[in-house]
Amino acid sequence: HVQLVESGGGSVQVGGSLRLSCVGSGFTSTRRRYCMAWFRQAPGKQREGVAIIDGAGRTDYADSLKGRFAISRDNDGNTLYLQMNRLNEDDSAMYFCALDPIRGAGCRWSESGYEYWGRGTQVTVS
Repeated sequence: HVQLVESGGGSVQVGGSLRLSCVGSGFTSTRRRYCMAWFRQAPGKQREGVAIIDGAGRTDYADSLKGRFAISRDNDGNTLYLQMNRLNEDDSAMYFCALDPIRGAGCRWSESGYEYWGRGTQVTVS
């Protein structure tokens, strides 16, 4: 039974930083091989992709977030991170991590590309 649990959210002032973590469990193969992603959803808005990382460690970001956010994961693939810098009010949202247990490359930006999801961690910037 695969589980993803996010943490690290909270309230932060404009211009501040946060580091989100996503710890996985219950996966028989190393998660490092597969696509993982961070999504976010603000009240009244659709869930949107924030950042993706593939099995080779290649990363990509939503255009509006490039240069401020950084996705990474530890060597065994058990923990996914999202470093968020120079936060602004538009970054306020629930942040979710997601895992695609099939793809290791060509990671998708759509929600449908990910089978496993965490419950989210709230980020509030004011």
